[in-house]
Amino acid sequence: MNNTEKLKKAFSEALLIDESRVEDSLTYQSIPEWDSVSHMILISEIESAFEISIETDDVIDMSSFAIAKEILTKYDIAF
Repeated sequence: MNNTEKLKKAFSEALLIDESRVEDSLTYQSIPEWDSVSHMILISEIESAFEISIETDDVIDMSSFAIAKEILTKYDIAF
C-alpha cells in the first residue's frame, strides 16, 4: 500500500465513507460526514497510520484531502 492509498484509507475509516469518495476535491464540511468531531478522529487516524504527531497549526490547516497530502510532506511522507 502506497502513502496515497494509506491516506485514503485513513480518510475513509475516520469519516465512514467509501474510499471512492476520497479525492483531492474532498474538503472539510463539504460532506456531512466531515464535521469538527470527525476531523479530530481523522487526525488521530492519520497520526496512527503514519506514526507521526501532527502539530496544532497543521490540524487546523488540514481542510482537504489535497492539503492533507501537502501537510504530510512536512513530516517526510512522500506522495
